[in-house]
Amino acid sequence: MSWFGKSGPSGEARASSWHGGRDSVDGSEESRLLAGQMRHLDADGNSAQRRVLSTYLASRAILGVTLLLVQAVVDALTGRAGPMSWLLCAAYAAQSLVWWLWQGRGQSRRTPVSNELRWSTVGVDAVVFGALHWLDPSSTLNYAALLVLPVLMAGVLMSRTSALAIASLLALALLAVAFRRAFGINELAVLLPQAGLAGMGLFLITLVAGQLAAWLAREEGRALGGLELARQQGELSRLVIDEMSDGVLVVDRQGRVHAANPAARQLLSEKGDCPTPPFSLHAEAGWRSLVTSVEAAYQRGRWPSQGLDLTLAASDESPRSVRVRARFTRGRRTSAEAPTSVRNEVLAVLFLEELRSLLARQRQERLAAMGRVSAGIAHEIRNPLAAVAQANALLQEDALRPDQQRLVRIMADNVERLKRIVDDVMEAAPGKSAPSTSFDANAEVAAICSEWARTSGVALGTLSRLRVDLPADPLGVSFDVEHLRRVLVNLLDNAWRHAREHAGSVLVTLEAADAGVARLSVASDGDLIAPDVEPHLFEPFHSTRSRGTGLGLYICRELCVRHGGSIDYLRRPDQRHGNVFQVVMRRDSVLAEGRLRYE
Repeated sequence: MSWFGKSGPSGEARASSWHGGRDSVDGSEESRLLAGQMRHLDADGNSAQRRVLSTYLASRAILGVTLLLVQAVVDALTGRAGPMSWLLCAAYAAQSLVWWLWQGRGQSRRTPVSNELRWSTVGVDAVVFGALHWLDPSSTLNYAALLVLPVLMAGVLMSRTSALAIASLLALALLAVAFRRAFGINELAVLLPQAGLAGMGLFLITLVAGQLAAWLAREEGRALGGLELARQQGELSRLVIDEMSDGVLVVDRQGRVHAANPAARQLLSEKGDCPTPPFSLHAEAGWRSLVTSVEAAYQRGRWPSQGLDLTLAASDESPRSVRVRARFTRGRRTSAEAPTSVRNEVLAVLFLEELRSLLARQRQERLAAMGRVSAGIAHEIRNPLAAVAQANALLQEDALRPDQQRLVRIMADNVERLKRIVDDVMEAAPGKSAPSTSFDANAEVAAICSEWARTSGVALGTLSRLRVDLPADPLGVSFDVEHLRRVLVNLLDNAWRHAREHAGSVLVTLEAADAGVARLSVASDGDLIAPDVEPHLFEPFHSTRSRGTGLGLYICRELCVRHGGSIDYLRRPDQRHGNVFQVVMRRDSVLAEGRLRYE
């Protein structure tokens, strides 16, 4: 193994860090820059070695042709070029050209350098140059200088032991040539020290080249580690931003969007046809308010700390109110490879939140606090209320005048009403929960609708005011059967109360939706709920009826949230059933079959 292999990252680490590496990088300009740098520094630890080898093979090819030309010049001028020198130079030139054309261009940069390739290049150089030095005892040409090339490349491409072995053999070759020349001219005392110093130089070149190769491998490993860490951090940030419920936009001074998470694209276009970044906010007239606010913020150098409430609307879509917060950041990149459009540029990071969701969350927080207070009050009322009910029951046992009996009945009725209110408040109290179970919503909804129709005196059939559309296959959900019964019965009561006297005026539908949820909808064709009433539908103690407690829809929402679901009101003025209450439940797998029973 070469010193590159010893100093580079391990194969296991490389495999794990590059699993889906470049393919998983998103299409932003920063990610493309990072991917380009990664391509320059290949992840398998062999790229630097391959680059050195490629240069070495090209140099050998040039050197082989040069040796042939030099032999021709020497032979023409002096006639001393022997046939063995010609043969060695021709064979070396042919071998170096073949290796350059075949190995240098036919191998991938990520292919590890084989031992056969190392020995067929460095080893051949050592043998050929040593032989040329031996065949030229008169030093017509200084072939000894060529011995630097094989020891240098041995230090770079081979292990320390192999490199030092080649240096030792070449040093011995220098000493042998020195002995051969000295016996002819009696200058052994001069030639031997020269050969010894040259051999020592070969050893030093081998050691220094090996250390430089190891240092280069370590630096490349650090660079690869830094790029991989940056890639992982970028991927982690992208995943976190993609999962955020708030929209995130990165916008420059010209209104060009460099990045946008799915929530932001959904807010910009409810139909989901928002273009993939980069794109311009000037493309849609409905985004003009956002563009104007961004341009004004760039001019002022700041964004209102409390945020701005803007209205966005893509083409052919209803307007959507969003609250926009912003932070400004300055790019720090000065690399020449960085895109000119984003180099040292101030970018605005916009955080978009739908105003309706924001208000709903704030309202839910207030309701949760109110629910805790109401539960405490209801608990304190329960005991005195029981005493009042018991005292009223004792009064009923006495002989009372008709007017007194009427008063006692009024008291009993109101005590029962208060008891129901207390029970409802305690049922919706935070912290009180029942475990969710898996069941077939198709079967349960059919059974609940049949039971409700029977107890309410509603005839089922094609001309019935109640129409139930259920899927043909079982639909498993994770909820509580009794809680689902309470929610559905409450919605049916409300829909029946406000629906018109027409066939199918109350519509119950159940369907499987994407994202692992099921939707249960109860719709009616009655008058649309007033806009000033809609924000308070799910608030406790808010009722449009004089005898209503105002807890029905509030309890429905608490029960849905308790089982990981939700309930919301949808206003559809362009459809027959304009009032729609939709319950969203988590889906689950069950084996059951539902059927609506007509009785």
